[in-house]
Amino acid sequence: MSAELKTAAVPEAAGGGPAPGGLGPWFSRAVLRNGPLGGLLALVVVMAVLSRDFLNGQNLLNVGVQASVTAILAFGVTFVIVSAGIDLSVGSVAALSATVVAWAATGQGLPVWLAVLLGLAVGAAAGLLSGTLVAYGRLPAFIATLAMLSVGRGLALVISGGSPIPFPGAVNALGDTLGDWLPVPVLVMIAMGLLAALILARTYSGRTMFAIGGNEEAARLSGIDVRRRKLVIYALSGLFAAVAGIVLAARLTSAQPQAAGGYELDAIAAVVIGGASLSGGSGKASGTLIGALILAVLRNGLNLLSVSAFWQQVATGLVIALAVLLDTLRRRSAR
Repeated sequence: MSAELKTAAVPEAAGGGPAPGGLGPWFSRAVLRNGPLGGLLALVVVMAVLSRDFLNGQNLLNVGVQASVTAILAFGVTFVIVSAGIDLSVGSVAALSATVVAWAATGQGLPVWLAVLLGLAVGAAAGLLSGTLVAYGRLPAFIATLAMLSVGRGLALVISGGSPIPFPGAVNALGDTLGDWLPVPVLVMIAMGLLAALILARTYSGRTMFAIGGNEEAARLSGIDVRRRKLVIYALSGLFAAVAGIVLAARLTSAQPQAAGGYELDAIAAVVIGGASLSGGSGKASGTLIGALILAVLRNGLNLLSVSAFWQQVATGLVIALAVLLDTLRRRSAR
């Protein structure tokens, strides 16, 4: 190899920083790689400047509580999006699972622990059914999960008779605080985030999610049972949705069949804002958590500033559009 080619093959200095004259491209790549975290920090600074109450300790804990249910839902949706799928049913599955817990414990007299297990099983079963329609019925994920969205919400209404059901007191503790300051929903969010990160980074199922999302045909040819893996992926999404539904019902002290309406869009938005690609093959739990926090910080700050709820929807939409634009730029930069 000639000296010229050898020189051209070293784009950066030995210390890993930008090569001389290459600061611009290096900075652009750094921004694209760390965009979600940088966006969260910038948003916190802006809200702190605009509102004196934003950095109040109690308000920051409120932000964590507001982000908790969306984040737990989004952790499950991360599995699906990493594998190049989509799950529109998680909000309805969350409401259905919570309704089953309340119905079983309050209406049927089942032990609380058994009612909770039943609710989690219902969430996983709903996800498994969606996965079956996608993997074996060959329905587009959008259609299969849209159908489950309607089925889940309808079953919640049928079981509850359209009325809220009191949630068992023992489970309501999930909506309380520890030591009068640490919200339990935040602890559950952290625990589920660590579980999602472990699954994605340290398990065979996690590795197959990335493989399927990157190139499904190549994954199949390499020996991965793609259809069975999709069952696992959607079942996990349903299970995480069930946990989110139970936490939400505990906060409300009742299972409401219409609860979590629209949360599926927030969950997908959190995953995308956190840096995952809708085309599959990339994404991580920490990014999803940052995405959920961005949404919570944005809404909390706008509430403190007394911004109309209508304009809050506009702002959220613009943030989502910006996140997708950054994803497009990131993929172009990678190519």
